Amino acid sequence: MLRHTYYDKNEMRMPDRTSIDLTEYYDVEYWSKRFGVSPELLANAVKASGTTVADEVELYIRNKYPF
Repeated sequence: MLRHTYYDKNEMRMPDRTSIDLTEYYDVEYWSKRFGVSPELLANAVKASGTTVADEVELYIRNKYPF
């Protein structure tokens, strides 16, 4: 399970909504909810697809796990 990481409010940046960063808990939460999958399934899909580009990972999930 991912741990919450410390961040400085002065160093906050706009989240990148084109790629998935599995090391950031808020990215994992966002993309898991967006794709309707568990965080573990999201991590497996990123590793299996070989990319962190959100559109390609979503396509992989939709083809591999049709709901």
